[in-house]
Amino acid sequence: MIAAPRSVRRTAPLGRPVRLALIAGTAVLGTALTACSGAAAPDSGKDSGKGSAAAQASEARISVNLRGSQAAPGTPVKVTLDSGKLKTVTVSAKGGEALTGRISADGRTWTSDRPAAPGTAYGVEAKNTAGGSAEAGFTTAAADEVNKLTLAPGKNTTVGIAQPLSIVFDNPVKDKAAVEKALKVSTSNNTEGSWGWLQDYSGKDRVDWRPKEYWKSGTKVTLDADLNGIDSGPSGGWFVRDYRTTFTIGADQVVKVDLDRHRLALKRDGKTVMDVPMSAGTPGGEKASWRGTAVLMAKEGTINMRSETVGLGDAYDKMVDSSMRLTWSGMYAHAAPWNAAYFGVANHSSGCVGMSDANAAALYQQVRVGDPFEITGADAKGTVAEGNGYGAWNVSWSDWQAKSAL
Repeated sequence: MIAAPRSVRRTAPLGRPVRLALIAGTAVLGTALTACSGAAAPDSGKDSGKGSAAAQASEARISVNLRGSQAAPGTPVKVTLDSGKLKTVTVSAKGGEALTGRISADGRTWTSDRPAAPGTAYGVEAKNTAGGSAEAGFTTAAADEVNKLTLAPGKNTTVGIAQPLSIVFDNPVKDKAAVEKALKVSTSNNTEGSWGWLQDYSGKDRVDWRPKEYWKSGTKVTLDADLNGIDSGPSGGWFVRDYRTTFTIGADQVVKVDLDRHRLALKRDGKTVMDVPMSAGTPGGEKASWRGTAVLMAKEGTINMRSETVGLGDAYDKMVDSSMRLTWSGMYAHAAPWNAAYFGVANHSSGCVGMSDANAAALYQQVRVGDPFEITGADAKGTVAEGNGYGAWNVSWSDWQAKSAL
């Protein structure tokens, strides 16, 4: 809302008055500029009614591109001075942080780095190099629909070397480029990586950031998702807040699953610390296991597994210990004492990697979310898809980069 017309007096350098005018209805700030020298004495031989140019206040105006109570969100704030040079401009949200911005080379224009967010009241204060200042305000229209997201991994966690940054959106994202530009990843060792857009197993839009190669142990990672004020496009809605998460990469460990040899090995820093017999999915149909690289998504402990939830009818309904989720489609590594006759001999499960109680418990204690399970062998029904858990490692680096909207 623009204030009523007013005249305000400010003090210029050396005590000379500066007049500031706010013109109603136009979101314009008027700033009078004066010279920084003292006033000249009247010259009796000349017209003293006008006075010298240095003694006169010359008025200039500052305009703001957004105005009123229903200003368009998603637009950078622009403040322009008709003449002279801007010194500082502050645009702050009520109850929020100020927008950062830049003054142009000629000193006449300030533009915010980020767009104005929806449903937000902003105050504008501009100062010029002559010592004048003025204020204005506007409020952006509220969002008709809001988009939210789910971030992984969680904040301040320690994860395995294959864990990607993963963002699942509540609503469709049409303007993927605008969203991706607002996502900033920083690492403690300048890790090379790329965003890639995909469809989550749930059917929702998702974007993951994975390194070119597995993370180095000890890497610290930060994501700043400066999304407030970004429009995700038709049917998607506006983002009305920023997000931030930080995490650290843990030990360099990989789980190797050999479907042909029916063995599972845990390697840490390249050395084998476990090598145990197992039995994976029965080959030749839907009960077969996936191959490729799966990433440990969660350590779920003791859970109820029912075959109808994965489309296998009434084949089983069991309480299962040491359950480690590898895909959204229901592939786990877990204890399977009922299948002991097949450990190290044949693949004879409903798709999961089963071990003895003792071996499953030992593995469960040592692995962490984000550790890769590299699954090889002929007895598989296909490769883990990108959105079925964290399957990005099954895509070549060049193909993954091509999935970026930028």
